[in-house]
This record gives sequence, C-alpha cells and structure tokens, in this order.
Amino acid sequence: MPEEALIVVDMQRDFMPGGALPVPDGDKIIPKVNEYIRKFKEKGALIVATRDWHPENHISFKEQGGPWPKHCVQGTEGAEFVVELPEDAVIISKATEPDKEAYSGFEGTNLAEILREKGVKRVYVCGVATEYCVRATALDAVKHGFEVYLLSDAVKGINPEDEKKALEELEKAGVKIL
Repeated sequence: MPEEALIVVDMQRDFMPGGALPVPDGDKIIPKVNEYIRKFKEKGALIVATRDWHPENHISFKEQGGPWPKHCVQGTEGAEFVVELPEDAVIISKATEPDKEAYSGFEGTNLAEILREKGVKRVYVCGVATEYCVRATALDAVKHGFEVYLLSDAVKGINPEDEKKALEELEKAGVKIL
C-alpha cells in the first residue's frame, strides 16, 4: 500500500494564462508538476488531482453574486487538466453543488476516506493557487491527521504578498515546505 500521495491542486485550463481566472505564470509550473507526477508514480505513490467542477450557476460566479468570473464549468475546455495524469489517478471534483463553495480538495468530498483506505500517511501538495485552493487543501490535510509537505517549486500564487502570508500560515499549522 502506498504510504504517500501526491495531491495536484486545480491544474486546469481556466487557471492558466489565457483562462477565465488565470494565475499569473501558472503555466510555468506545468513541467515541474508533470515531473513530480512521474516521480511519485514511479515510486508507487497515489496520484490525486483535485479540480473545480462547477455547475453553470455556481454561487462563486459574479453572475450569482460571487467574487469570481465564471470558470471551470463542468464538461468545458476550461475545466480540463493541463498536466499529464496517469490513467489510475484519483480525480476529486469539488464545488460541484450550485450553492456550496469549496476551496479545499477535502471539502464536500471523500478525499480523506480514499487516502485512509489506501494507507496514505504523507501527502505532498502542489498546484494553484497557493493562497486559495493549495492553502485550503494543505490545511485540511493537516486537520485530517496527515503529514503534509508543500512542494514550493510546483505551486503558484496570484499575489506575492498573499502567497507569502499563506506559506507562513501553512508552516505554523505544521506543513513542511520543501
């Protein structure tokens, strides 16, 4: 059983430059994330990919009074992954209900149960955006009792100052920054 899992957070088209809700230079980490996926897969670790998988009328969209432009709508090009995931990767869809927001891959999903069933003790987190979904996923992983590592060369934030604050908060919570 794999004791380790790589959690790839929201590496989707709409979060890349040119997408509906781009993370500046988010595309620059794609090669690094792909490299981690290959390395973790080779050593038998579980590969998990979280994704925003919003219905058309999601509460987070400006049209519904939310803060964000429409993004990562279920079944659209914008919701597609931009990294090379293995066929057996576990896909976790979040924020799938119109009236519920979810930044963390654990929120409203069975991710914690899947990790426990597979015997995972340590999780390594990468992806976008550092101060939003990466932060929330890493903090929830700690809350669920996993040993958590952040792969700092494979995350990108939106605002450098907010990203720095998020990294400090993660360290205080027990996340090891690699």
